[in-house]
Amino acid sequence: MTATTADGPPPDLRLPKRRGVELSLLVVAVLVPVYGYAAVGIAKHGSAPSDALDYGAGLGVLALLAHLAVRRRAPYADPLLLPIAVLLNGLGLVLIYRLDLETPSDQAASTQLVWSSLGVGLFIAVVLLLRDHRVLQRYAYVSVAAALALMIVPIFFPAVNGAKIWIRVAGFSFQPGEFAKVLLAVFFAAYLAANRGALAYTGRRVWRLQLPTGRVLGPIVAIWLLSVGVLVLERDLGTSLLFFGLFVIMLYVATGRTGWIAVGLLLAGVGAFVVGSLEPHVHTRVEDWLDPFASIEAGRGPGQLAQSLFAFAAGGMLGTGLGLGHSILIGFAAKSDFILATAGEELGLVGLTAIFLLYALLVARGYRAGLALRDPFGRLLAIGLASILALQVFVIAGGVMGLIPLTGMAMPFLAQGGSSVVTNWMIVALLIRVSDSARAPHPEHVETGVIARVEDAER
Repeated sequence: MTATTADGPPPDLRLPKRRGVELSLLVVAVLVPVYGYAAVGIAKHGSAPSDALDYGAGLGVLALLAHLAVRRRAPYADPLLLPIAVLLNGLGLVLIYRLDLETPSDQAASTQLVWSSLGVGLFIAVVLLLRDHRVLQRYAYVSVAAALALMIVPIFFPAVNGAKIWIRVAGFSFQPGEFAKVLLAVFFAAYLAANRGALAYTGRRVWRLQLPTGRVLGPIVAIWLLSVGVLVLERDLGTSLLFFGLFVIMLYVATGRTGWIAVGLLLAGVGAFVVGSLEPHVHTRVEDWLDPFASIEAGRGPGQLAQSLFAFAAGGMLGTGLGLGHSILIGFAAKSDFILATAGEELGLVGLTAIFLLYALLVARGYRAGLALRDPFGRLLAIGLASILALQVFVIAGGVMGLIPLTGMAMPFLAQGGSSVVTNWMIVALLIRVSDSARAPHPEHVETGVIARVEDAER
């Protein structure tokens, strides 16, 4: 890495902020869903919906307000994070609206739009009020206490579709576990940042793995086991898998020891076998995964997973076109767990690949922001938050495509679910804050005039 050194402090050292790039990308991110919304109306009714312009204006206002908040409080933030979130959220609203046309008695798009607006409002609040992500490190134990409380409360409410993960009061419902995952990411990042040396270089050596002392590893393992235990009682195996993956990934990043990945995969395999064998609800899903067409052979007709596979197959390379598919045959979960099947059928392999690339880019930019930071807490927090998105996409996409047993979770930004979309906007807001800290010019660079050319080119 080469550097240029000036004779004295430069009079005005400015790195590109890329807010103009972000605004241009936001225009595209708004226009694409508006085009999709109009395409659905033309396919179903022969003309674009009368409120297409209103939909575009509403989505554009939300995007503009979020952009202005970033421009004011996080001027050096990554210019791709916000446009990707707006595009995915807009596409999700289009897909839900398209499925609403098949279920006149069950309209969800308007409610999802309200939740999306609340999510953008929370995004703006986080960006404006959280000046420094390192402040969150002070509230590590408050975060974990709140996370555990949020996960325990649903146990006392009736199960919905076999899982006790919802709180329903006076017609209002939300899923506390969605917010708990962000709080646990904050706790894991703070604890691992404070004890990363002891976790990596102390304790007893077993084969090739250096095990930390129980005093250091005990508290975080206890919190993790308690979290997963509560989720197992609630039969929320999807979130249990997410928390387990998050714990292993952050432990690996903190210690740099690949042995933790091997241990994590081994424990995940053992746990999946035990739960899949003993828990009837999970065992049924494993059987459906092993033979998704068994219900057809038994004369009961195709189940949800079989209908999902039929939808992907019908989509082919370019899809049937928005509004022209039959994924509603999946049933009650078509707008939530299986919404990716609608995208696969009506947008085809090309559209589905584009969606996956958007998720991959969102996660990659989160990782990049974390790796560019100097403080361990910020690095672990960014990687943990990006890993939450990556794990969710893998678990959900793998389930609806028949690659792994199905687990009930919401596809980030796309699927119906108010708690999910609000939490995802919170994650993007925190990544915006972290990326601003990572890309902002350091005070010592301004004072000495030393600028690393490689870093400047990347910015």
